[in-house]
Amino acid sequence: MGVRFCKEGHLIQIVIEDYEEITVMRKKEQQKKRENTKNGRRERAAKKIQAWWRGTLVRRTLLHAALSTWIIQSWWRLTMDRLLQKKRRAALIAYAHRERAVVKLQSLVRMWRIHWRYCQVLNAIYVIQHHWQCHNCQTCALLRGHCVVTATHLQFHIEIINP
Repeated sequence: MGVRFCKEGHLIQIVIEDYEEITVMRKKEQQKKRENTKNGRRERAAKKIQAWWRGTLVRRTLLHAALSTWIIQSWWRLTMDRLLQKKRRAALIAYAHRERAVVKLQSLVRMWRIHWRYCQVLNAIYVIQHHWQCHNCQTCALLRGHCVVTATHLQFHIEIINP
């Protein structure tokens, strides 16, 4: 039995305990604890097994997700690399076509300039031959010419040789 007072002193609580009831209740609690310990061990073991199995499933799922992610990333990198290689190849082909066209154009211009200079030399030779044929001393001397055609100028040397 016990008496309890509130801090302010207004409330009084009286508790009366029966000794026999308490001992019976304690015995029942101890019995429940014994049963719970047997069942508790099993429950704890079952919980450990379940936790292990859930962890295994989670790890397996995470591994599968990681491998799937890795496969997708590898495929994406390969696709992007192929696309980059195609772009580089197209740029290289376009550059080669432009360079080939420029070289061809330069070569045609050089060829035209050399042809033009060559025609000038031929015309000069024809004029000299024509004047030389009209000259009275055809048998007295010989003409020997030397011509150098470059991209920028024309060199033409004529020697008159008396036999």
